[in-house]
Amino acid sequence: MEEGLNIVYTVRKWITRRYYTLKLTEQAKEVGENFIVNGPSRLSPNSVLGDNVKFNGMEVRGDGYLEIGNNFRSAPGCVIITRNHNYDNGSAVPYDDTFVRKDVIIRDNVWFGVNVVVVPGIKIGEGAIVQAGSTVVQDVPEGAIVGGHPAEVISYRDMDHYNKLKKEKEFVSPSS
Repeated sequence: MEEGLNIVYTVRKWITRRYYTLKLTEQAKEVGENFIVNGPSRLSPNSVLGDNVKFNGMEVRGDGYLEIGNNFRSAPGCVIITRNHNYDNGSAVPYDDTFVRKDVIIRDNVWFGVNVVVVPGIKIGEGAIVQAGSTVVQDVPEGAIVGGHPAEVISYRDMDHYNKLKKEKEFVSPSS
């Protein structure tokens, strides 16, 4: 009985991965090699993804530009927002039906924990880690580990070790 449940689970996981990977590949402007999506996700048509990107549940809200570098990983429940209501120059309060779009740029080798939210206009530096439950409201420096609401720098990665692994091309495999 347990073996049968394992087979069902494996098949369901494969179907889910295949469905969302194909769906998001069609939604995005550009997708690199080894793109994998393991759960419910959505991209905007202005999304550009690097190689070896893996989502475990990502929602991009808005139609602003999003760029994600190589070797990005996200846990479930992450949201990236690329546009906001025009509350300052609109024709009604609290806002009207116009929008302000702001680019979100995420560099190579970035990792998001569960339920990360990124607001419009943010740049996240190479090698950064955003801890679970964080709301990113300001740019994140290269190699920074940020967390909280709003996210603040908690510490930094060992960049000598990071650069050694990068030079040796020791990147996480697409299936990890």
